[in-house]
Amino acid sequence: MHAGADIMTIEAINVIKSFKIRNSETCNKGEASEPKFYALDGVNLSIKDGEFFVIIGPSGCGKSTLIDLIGGLTEPDNGEILINGKPITSPGLDRAIVFQQSALFPWRTALGNVSFLLEAKKVEKSVREKIARKYLSLVGLSGFEDRYPYELSGGMKQRVAIARALAINPEVLLMDEPFTALDAQTREIMQRDLLKMRDQTRKTVIFITHSIEEAVFLADRVAVMTSRPGIIKNVIDIPISRSNRLSDDLKITSEFIEIRHKLWEFLKEEVFKTQEIHSKCSIEECSFEDVRSVKKNTGLSISFESQSK
Repeated sequence: MHAGADIMTIEAINVIKSFKIRNSETCNKGEASEPKFYALDGVNLSIKDGEFFVIIGPSGCGKSTLIDLIGGLTEPDNGEILINGKPITSPGLDRAIVFQQSALFPWRTALGNVSFLLEAKKVEKSVREKIARKYLSLVGLSGFEDRYPYELSGGMKQRVAIARALAINPEVLLMDEPFTALDAQTREIMQRDLLKMRDQTRKTVIFITHSIEEAVFLADRVAVMTSRPGIIKNVIDIPISRSNRLSDDLKITSEFIEIRHKLWEFLKEEVFKTQEIHSKCSIEECSFEDVRSVKKNTGLSISFESQSK
């Protein structure tokens, strides 16, 4: 946030989102006959200014859909998402998205990719190159400004993508599983570097992952989503101090292991419900009522206290 600006908050209020299912049987029958796939079913959420907020959940629960809604790439069927009390209706320069793939322009150098959005904003060439070099340095790529994407490793490409997002000075950085395609060693390094970058820039970060360990390592708070159609099941504070995050022994401490176990207990029953839904019917065959009936199946619902005992 700029000095003197109001404290930023992001709120999702009863957000519902569905998608039409088009197949050979419905594509010629008009929109009224097309079945719907419900991704979100009443999401309520509040994210604070400067927070590193991580969202986890089973596959297909609507995590990426929620990121797209916050980014303004799509609109909810019902409910609304607000930034500082104002509804999000379109993309904006106050939000930047880093996707699972780096999505770099192959004909542009690292410097050219990072300066692209600044160029679109009509920023003077000398100024945008200075800004691009600054953020390439921040992500550890000084000396690689003139390299093309094919000359960079997977981790380097994602660093360029992060630098590109930061270069427009957004208030919110949206990250949709940005490290999924990286090898384990590179992913570990990127997690550490992301924490350092975030602490330097003080951005609000909303981060999607399937990795519970990654969530515990990065987050101030973690939201656990239910099986589809997704809602927020729990939001858990991560009490590990920033000064301890970069400790080499953090992930083998009892505190880290306990939090990771707690998150898995919350997530596990939702993973089982997702498997149950998929075993009963395909996306095209499952009605909204079918999915809800599985989610309400008490045989799959085991409290955290019971599981711990």
